[in-house]
Amino acid sequence: MAIPNHKVSNGGVSQKVLTLETMNSNIKKVEYAVRGPIVVRAGAIRKELEQGVKKPFTEVISANIGDAHAMGQAPITFLRQVVALCVYPELLKSTEFPDDAKQRARRILGGCGGGSIDTGAYSASQGVELIRNDVANYIEHRDGGLKADPNDIFLCTGASDGVVAMLKLLVSGEGKNRTGAMIPIPQYPLYSATLAELNSTMVPYYLDEDNNWSLDTAELQRALDEGKGACQPRVLCVINPGNPTGQVLSRQNVEEIIKFAKKNNLFLMADEVYQDNVYAEGCAFHSFKKVLHDLGPEYNTSVELASFHSISKGYMGECGFRGGYMETVNLDPKVKEQLRKLVSCRLCPPVTGQAALDIVVNPPKPGEPSYEQFTKEKNNVLGTLAEKAKLTANMFNSIPGVSCNTVQGAMYSFPRITIPDKAIEAAKAKGQTPDDFYAHQLLEETGICVVPGSGFGQRPGTYHFRMTILPPTEKMKSLFVLFRDFHKRFTDQYT
Repeated sequence: MAIPNHKVSNGGVSQKVLTLETMNSNIKKVEYAVRGPIVVRAGAIRKELEQGVKKPFTEVISANIGDAHAMGQAPITFLRQVVALCVYPELLKSTEFPDDAKQRARRILGGCGGGSIDTGAYSASQGVELIRNDVANYIEHRDGGLKADPNDIFLCTGASDGVVAMLKLLVSGEGKNRTGAMIPIPQYPLYSATLAELNSTMVPYYLDEDNNWSLDTAELQRALDEGKGACQPRVLCVINPGNPTGQVLSRQNVEEIIKFAKKNNLFLMADEVYQDNVYAEGCAFHSFKKVLHDLGPEYNTSVELASFHSISKGYMGECGFRGGYMETVNLDPKVKEQLRKLVSCRLCPPVTGQAALDIVVNPPKPGEPSYEQFTKEKNNVLGTLAEKAKLTANMFNSIPGVSCNTVQGAMYSFPRITIPDKAIEAAKAKGQTPDDFYAHQLLEETGICVVPGSGFGQRPGTYHFRMTILPPTEKMKSLFVLFRDFHKRFTDQYT
């Protein structure tokens, strides 16, 4: 295809080097629904409202993304205090900060290059050693005394950065020998987007919606067998607690997944960024590393695992700091050196994000001045989220034509909606999926912004959307009234 010419100031003609035809074709395959067209439209509507354009509503409710503080969640005081002290050490002279916050800041600063982060110094590519030690201690405490090696820990620009780095290491081969990655459906679109960028093959396995989005190893086997016809499945990705589905895996389920990975020689990637967000009675978070260890030498000396955590979720919600970590287990030492080389190309994660991560993995202890306030704030955030998780399922299930599983954990619901045939036809006429058509009309009529289920994947013939449970409780209640009335109008209009 010919590359279009364009005129330059000297009157001559030159050719653009970068066009849609000459660019990396894999990038054009990348889709990321969480910040897709409907979110762009929501931003445009917000500007229209600011300019005085009349709408059937007065505000856009951004229920599309897990951005806690943007939704009104209060930040954790101690975390912000310590980061502020680290960024501007002159504040250490102030009497307005508690002594333990100052001590923590001095300790972090002492571990940074140049003795401070306010100088703008890089850290080690793998992360500040002191903070990696604190992450190792956190994991040891979380997993009941199971040792963690700081050299196995890589601090990241959020968990996403670690996921991408590990997939880059795993993808290789050509044609049917190209690496395939088993991904849950519904999934967080970081995985499908990264695999598209790497020209790898996604091997989808379906979560069982009829059983609260549980993960069945028989379905894993079906997907694996089917995937072998197109690629070489080498990696199994699991999100626990689930995004967008909000399920929490039982310990038995985690054991079954690990055994499946060993049997089929798969590298395990455990996305555990919502490990603090568990709400439903009878549910608990079980780390893949701990369960792998407990299965004994047959498994814990051979199954390769990378697990991920982030400060963007949990009770912290510190999305903008971009802090997180990846821990590797049973990684080949020579591969680990290659991983170190890969992360070195990006120099280092944001040092402010590393400082914030240190507070998450090393919070105030009993007897310290900030302990009571920290504990109160943390419990308040998680308690409120638990209430809204229950409220969300109850409200959706009270609406005819809508069903929603129990939100056991994470920050989202993924309700299923019944869309009339005429609406499906109308969507096709507009070149949209039915759930995309539905979500756009919901936005235009109510100001509620959600993400269509097709952006995460869903069983053919079913329609969903993802909605965060983060908005304040009163706003959630008013949102459900708007949604209920819209769904009835939509159903009546197209029935």
